[in-house]
Amino acid sequence: MATINDFLKEWYSADDYVIAHTSGSTGIPKQIKLLKKDMVVSAEATNRFFGINSDSVLISPLSTDYIAGKMMVVRAEIAGCRLIEIPVSNRIELPCAVDLLPVVPSQIPSILENRCSDKMIRNLLIGGAPLSDKLAEAVKSRGINAWLGYGMTETCSHVALRKVGEESIFTAMPGVEFRTDARDCLVILSDKYSWGSLVTNDVVRLIDSRRFEWLGRFDNVINSGGIKIHIESLEREISLLIPELSAFYLVGIPDEKWGTALAMVAVNPPVDIMEKLKATLPDKKKLPKKVFVVNNLPVTANGGKIRRIVPDSINRIY
Repeated sequence: MATINDFLKEWYSADDYVIAHTSGSTGIPKQIKLLKKDMVVSAEATNRFFGINSDSVLISPLSTDYIAGKMMVVRAEIAGCRLIEIPVSNRIELPCAVDLLPVVPSQIPSILENRCSDKMIRNLLIGGAPLSDKLAEAVKSRGINAWLGYGMTETCSHVALRKVGEESIFTAMPGVEFRTDARDCLVILSDKYSWGSLVTNDVVRLIDSRRFEWLGRFDNVINSGGIKIHIESLEREISLLIPELSAFYLVGIPDEKWGTALAMVAVNPPVDIMEKLKATLPDKKKLPKKVFVVNNLPVTANGGKIRRIVPDSINRIY
């Protein structure tokens, strides 16, 4: 695993780019080149938004193998402030008060266990994977000033932010605008970055050129018997209706009758899970046809879901 010093050597090399790797949550992980000038644009925008300056303290519990960890180094270098590297772990122990702490959702529970987290963390920046409503409510109730970022490796971290615990609308960073394509997928526009325009596979509800609501991945829209199901939205609904169902995701499986049928992959679901789903889900057309019980769910390094069914890992089927 790369360290901050490893990345600094690359950052101050003669090359005008650095090597980064995508997380693999939406496809096979790949290596890409990011222009340093684009990373500077992103870092400057984030520093302005969060008021990061030479007196600030940043803490990073993220690997510099990935963009989130790299950008914390760039932000600190641009601001000329202190950056503290702590172990990459789901158990976060803060050595001091921090002005900006980036995390992935799986690291949040340990932060919530710290009774002083609301006083120690001035800004919590969450990324890497969607944030569940349950975690969002827990963060809000603790009074932690938290922001959820929207972005990807190609955009050098987030291009939009939304306040956790408030409306589910993302607002563009300075110099960034949005539109949608024929699929209702987000298109990111900016004359500040070398890429200029990026077409995503994220289905959104566009509010205006600077605001949108994220609905889910176009790749994860299942057409089951002519009914289109946005599985991320349905997962959020199920999580609220059946809170004891803590670890699961939805997938599409081939089906002779429906073409593609909706299925659930879950860890330790209630034995009456099918009955609970039938009783609680208001739209019966979106009921999973099967539930596959497994010991664990595959995730990326950032905690993102890797939606696949591994036959050998199935314990039982409802």
